[in-house]
Amino acid sequence: MLNRLVGMKVSITSRRPQTTRHRITGILSEPDAQLVFVDTPGFQTGHGGALNKLMNRAVTDTLHGVDVVLLVVEALRFGPEDRKLLPLLPKGMPVLLVVNKVDLTKDKKALLPFIEQVSGHGTFAAIVPVSAAKGTQVGHLVQTIKAHLPEGPALYGEDEVTDRSERFLAAELVREKLFRLLGEELPYASTVIVEKFETEGNLRRIHAAIVVDKPGHKAIVIGKAGQKLKEIGSQARIDMEKLFGGKVYLELWVQVKSGWADSQRALKSLGYE
Repeated sequence: MLNRLVGMKVSITSRRPQTTRHRITGILSEPDAQLVFVDTPGFQTGHGGALNKLMNRAVTDTLHGVDVVLLVVEALRFGPEDRKLLPLLPKGMPVLLVVNKVDLTKDKKALLPFIEQVSGHGTFAAIVPVSAAKGTQVGHLVQTIKAHLPEGPALYGEDEVTDRSERFLAAELVREKLFRLLGEELPYASTVIVEKFETEGNLRRIHAAIVVDKPGHKAIVIGKAGQKLKEIGSQARIDMEKLFGGKVYLELWVQVKSGWADSQRALKSLGYE
């Protein structure tokens, strides 16, 4: 959704839940308005580890520093986990219910009863069905958001699309390929840290470590004769070159740090806020 709204890939995606771990800002500048989107991790209700607590704090902190909240749900899916989010929404702030993935809904007649059902669980300033993948109704969503924004000066330059550094984006693109290429093979406790990022003209030299929790996970990431690690690096490099607009030399290796996701000290050293 964020990538579609700003017109560029600034947030990674995968089929695995809880892919987003950091708060990411996306910026859309139009002639009459500048919209600053703050994409948060999904709220974690099943586990209480240090990493999940940090992600939940990112969600709650963000909710108190914005003008409009977009509650994004999947078409025809609104379960107990979604309902747990409703009490967290700030009182007196406009909340837009965004029903995503309408393009995947075979029975379009089921959408209206679904929307009526969900709207009964809260007070929404507007309800907008969209398809982030296809771009359907996204323009209407932007116009709806504008109607609830206060007047004020632009916060960013008109050519900026995110407040995150290239170094951060590079790490995220490698982590995306981990999730996409290894799926359920690799447990959730894996991350990426860029240890060196150098720019030489139009060339970027990036050295990054993939951090896993156990030695067995290291073998999964490397793969037979190093083929899986090579594939991760190749796909990540292609995406980096598209995003950065120049050549990228990418070197990857794998480190084992047991229990990193449950250690505040380890999380801080790995760049988690």
